Amino acid sequence: MFLKRITLAVVLFITTLSGFAQSLDKTGSWGLITVVLPGSVDHRWGGYTELQIRTNEMLYKQFYYFEVKGGVSYNFSNNFSVLLGTGRYNTYNYKDVGAGPTVKEDRLWEQFTLLEYLDRVKLENRVRIEQRWLNGDYRNRFRYRLNAIIPFNHPKIQAGTAFASVFDEVFFNNKSPNFERNRVSATLGYQFTKTISLQAGCMNQYNNLPASTNDKNNMMMVFIYNIQRRKGPQHEQLPTTKD
Repeated sequence: MFLKRITLAVVLFITTLSGFAQSLDKTGSWGLITVVLPGSVDHRWGGYTELQIRTNEMLYKQFYYFEVKGGVSYNFSNNFSVLLGTGRYNTYNYKDVGAGPTVKEDRLWEQFTLLEYLDRVKLENRVRIEQRWLNGDYRNRFRYRLNAIIPFNHPKIQAGTAFASVFDEVFFNNKSPNFERNRVSATLGYQFTKTISLQAGCMNQYNNLPASTNDKNNMMMVFIYNIQRRKGPQHEQLPTTKD
């Protein structure tokens, strides 16, 4: 059974990666470093902070974007939580980074997360409502993400666990065109200890702009550090990206 699960995950991952390989000259890089204070029914309050950089080419060449953000969460149960977040997002022209950001964005958001467990498959349902200021122009946005996490060699995510993570996220706003963006991601990861996990994989972002549409493939590296509570039972923490 374990061999079937890991074989299926690897096949899906390679199939997705092969599509990316056909356009490596257009593939960018995303790097995420996240520190999380997990919440639970025993410790209601939690939070996180994250730094992310993006480049136009692989291996982190042609830097053009960074964001720094964080939030405070509250757990009503081990499976349901809410979060209030804020962040700063700067976009540059990678050909002239020294000229400063072309887009400066400040953001607030409210988030609701529901976790479901289907045998080994862990499902994260996430709804996010955003208030955005782009170069002073105010906009709203609404996001929904379904993320599936599948551990291979243990029934739960724990130290020494290899896993796959696959998600799809859709973005909407209250102005035409209402459908704004779609993200599809597939990564393979390893939980080294209770606190440290690392993921690597690929993500496609499709943008539906008023004047045109475009999409870009990206290779992702995700490092997550979970702060451990000194008191109380330790609950399973899913290595989900916070973006």
